[in-house]
Amino acid sequence: MMKVFFLLIFMVPLSFLKSGFWIFQYIFFIFTFVFYSLYNCSNMFYYISYFWGIDMLSFVMILLSFWICSLMIMASENLLKYNYYSYIFLFIILLLLFSLYCTFSSMNLFVFYLFFEMSLIPTLILIVGWGYQPERIQAGIYLMFYTLFASLPMMLSIFYYYLIYGSLDYYYFFKGVDLILFYFCINLVFFVKMPMYLVHLWLPKAHVEAPVSGSMILAGVMLKLGGYGLMRLMSLVISVAVKVNFNFILISLVGGLLVSLICLRQSDMKSLVAYSSVAHMGLVLGGIMTVSYWGLCGSLVMMIAHGLCSSGLFCLVNISYERLLSRSLYLNKGLINIMPGMTLWWFLLCSSNMAAPPSFNLLGEIMLINSLVSWSWISMIMLSMISFFSAAYSLHLYAYSQHGKISSGSFSMSGGLVREYLLMFLHWFPLNIMIMKATDFMNWL
Repeated sequence: MMKVFFLLIFMVPLSFLKSGFWIFQYIFFIFTFVFYSLYNCSNMFYYISYFWGIDMLSFVMILLSFWICSLMIMASENLLKYNYYSYIFLFIILLLLFSLYCTFSSMNLFVFYLFFEMSLIPTLILIVGWGYQPERIQAGIYLMFYTLFASLPMMLSIFYYYLIYGSLDYYYFFKGVDLILFYFCINLVFFVKMPMYLVHLWLPKAHVEAPVSGSMILAGVMLKLGGYGLMRLMSLVISVAVKVNFNFILISLVGGLLVSLICLRQSDMKSLVAYSSVAHMGLVLGGIMTVSYWGLCGSLVMMIAHGLCSSGLFCLVNISYERLLSRSLYLNKGLINIMPGMTLWWFLLCSSNMAAPPSFNLLGEIMLINSLVSWSWISMIMLSMISFFSAAYSLHLYAYSQHGKISSGSFSMSGGLVREYLLMFLHWFPLNIMIMKATDFMNWL
């Protein structure tokens, strides 16, 4: 952790350079490829390593963090073009990446909690500082209060665990606590962060008001903190989990169906993609709560797939917004007539969102359906409806925005830029190529 800390501190002056945007992007891409090549050289990441402080689960999340942060910079070129405090923006991304890296690579529960909460601050600054409407202040308050309200019980439960066992290192996590109150206190913040249905209202509001970079990091990495925390700490409360987890599986499945129905009546494209995130993370929560091998592996796969797919859809919505200055489906019509090249990326990412082959989403859904049906065959009813409505709202988003008559308000339109096509490719390519390395994601336990 200290190695990366000093490296990131060294990068701070770069954020004040005029060409800092591209320097940061290149460095983040290099980090990603170095990390991946290290993984290919050895199998050290399958287990928690003293040297790096990560295992396969942490490694994949760190890789995703570097990748999404580099794409955030690529998607935010307008900040550089119009000089909207771009150096502060780069510094905020650097701070966010540092907090995410430390969260995923920590080997102590309190250090994990500290950086978990620290990642909120840069996200809040992104939403409030570069958001689009005045309601961004309210969205920032929703984000802070939902998370901070749930984080105090977690801090108290961490102190309680330290009082009993005298250590918070991950190596002592085979010693569980058989208290239902401890279970709720330590997991509540992860339920809010995922977010679980009933405590999800902050997410659509934060997404709609956030700039494209804020939506990308929220969908791509921040929601995954909840899943990562549940996977990492479930061993502490496994004796309670087998008794009460069925309640949360029920909430996640029913909530996923209700949110899918909400998606079908959204007129704001960004709001539709945001609600679809709640539906997908509901499946992830259900898979984790089964505490089965299939469920945990499927949840990991689905988190990575959703991070890339949802981030790409937010970029597409932003590309349309920059030209039409509206995210309404009633104005974003007939885009195939004026931006045919971008329609291909709408089709590819919407099809990935509905788990069409060969996307990574398909592998994740197959594994999660397997785990939940093995847990109870009755869940098949809800899962089939969630899968159907997932396809329905993805097709609705694609067909309504791309086909039909051009809106009379569209007087002129510029085509897609090379930067935007590259941005879409860098979302879609790993999303569809990783299914060829599926076995790696099934060996991390």
